[in-house]
Amino acid sequence: MESRTCPSLQWFGHTDRGKVRANNEDAFLGLQFDAKEVHHLGKHGTASLQNTDFVFAVSDGMGGARAGEYASRIAVDKITALLPRAFQLSAEGLATGFEDVLTELFNEIHGALTYLGSSYQECAGMQATLSLCWFTPRWMYFAHIGDTRIYYLPAGGTAIKRLSHDDTHVDWLFRNGQLNEREARTHPRRNVLQKALGGDNQFVDPQLGAVGYEPGDRFLLCSDGLVEGLYDQHLVELLNAAPASDPASRLVNEAVDRDGRDNTTALVIRLGPNQAS
Repeated sequence: MESRTCPSLQWFGHTDRGKVRANNEDAFLGLQFDAKEVHHLGKHGTASLQNTDFVFAVSDGMGGARAGEYASRIAVDKITALLPRAFQLSAEGLATGFEDVLTELFNEIHGALTYLGSSYQECAGMQATLSLCWFTPRWMYFAHIGDTRIYYLPAGGTAIKRLSHDDTHVDWLFRNGQLNEREARTHPRRNVLQKALGGDNQFVDPQLGAVGYEPGDRFLLCSDGLVEGLYDQHLVELLNAAPASDPASRLVNEAVDRDGRDNTTALVIRLGPNQAS
């Protein structure tokens, strides 16, 4: 019988509340799932994509008191409800269905945050950003809203590509060449969001996309606290640095040392060699 090959992946996650904030309003999540079951992943590990898909997500909560902390937790916890039902899309190669699944997921999270924010005084103003990557044997599908980010660094690459767009006017100016990276990073309105989940946002319109990957490629999901301390070139240097035992901790610790004014979170996913099945 002819053997097939299936990719493997390795992941690393780390978060730090930073030097200023009393609470950590960031949250990150790793899930392994098929059509029947969902398993929560630890902060680091290695696994094959042979019979299961994987989802990784980073969320940054906002709101008074501890509402922001609750918001990010709700955002990542809601992910477990829909994705097992969508595993069949991956198994059948029905790529056209992923946009609908991810849009529905973001709508459900938005509805939950909006309801809690309007129903409970302590949750007033509750909002969350969310960046999510869904790994199948051939593709990584992503969805994003807010200013958490998704980056892609090809194997052996020296230039990192940001897949997600911050939902801010400042990032629009940067993407259209009206600000350089330094100007965008220091702009006083760089953190003023135009879209997020929950709060007073009426509609949810997440950015959606897909990337085909190769062994050795790396993906980085992070909160805005990470890029407050690190320029894109710093991200490349730290992701490429050896030894690569825990790149997420290395990124977070360096960002907190350089800045540390915000909660800081990084999730690094590295695609491994194909394995025979």
